[in-house]
Amino acid sequence: METVPHKLDIELKEALKSRDELKLSTLRMIKASLKNKEIEKMSPLTGDDIITVLSTLSKQRRESIDQYIAASRPDLAEKEERELKIIQEFLPNQLSPEELDAIIIDAIRESGASSPAEAGRVMKIVSPKTKGVADGKTVNNRVKELLSSKQG
Repeated sequence: METVPHKLDIELKEALKSRDELKLSTLRMIKASLKNKEIEKMSPLTGDDIITVLSTLSKQRRESIDQYIAASRPDLAEKEERELKIIQEFLPNQLSPEELDAIIIDAIRESGASSPAEAGRVMKIVSPKTKGVADGKTVNNRVKELLSSKQG
């Protein structure tokens, strides 16, 4: 399996050759973010560190998309969506809704939670299992939905 930094270098060369400005700037931003994390950590990045950085960049793009849509700026939202797609190429495959539900249901059983107020207990179990493969906000919303349906 090729590493993310190696794949980044390959993609960067291809973007340079094809003169894809958006992809080039996005890949450079990913490389810079990884380098900054490595400097901050003062040691080489682990696979988890890389996933954390990429997940953070993805989350930032999703939040920007929401803000641009709310501000009636579809042009900027579309640019952020294209950047998000590029970032997601380097993340592990995302969980399907069914896979996510299975993890959450197991965690609900394990934690004994029975209401949305106890979502934090479930999230403590679910978060490590979904890191990098599911959006945290989506996971949290789904946990609350499943706990609400269990309650009613």
